[in-house]
Amino acid sequence: MNLVANILVILVAVLHLGFLALEMFFWDHPIGRKRFKMTPEYSKASASLAANQGLYNGFLAAGLIWGLLNSNPPVQIFFLACVVVAGIYGGLTTSKTILYVQALPGLLALIAVYLAR
Repeated sequence: MNLVANILVILVAVLHLGFLALEMFFWDHPIGRKRFKMTPEYSKASASLAANQGLYNGFLAAGLIWGLLNSNPPVQIFFLACVVVAGIYGGLTTSKTILYVQALPGLLALIAVYLAR
């Protein structure tokens, strides 16, 4: 079970590094505009907000990696709980897709880490 938990935590960390890249570096770029269905004007106007959001996703990934490298389940549980809460909030306020892309993987990893303790 520990292997499954670690794999799921790695998956969630990689997802959040991807969110960081999209929001910090590709928001005001054709890739970001296509992914989030934005006009060039909107992506340019909201780029600093997206970059800030991307930075927070990077912190979530860093916390998960830190918990993995130190084999520290309480740290992993804390950051996974943050991921789940952020995913639920985003899913309720922005797009239902966030529930499946962020909250669900975070919840599965959280359950796996908890059961592997």
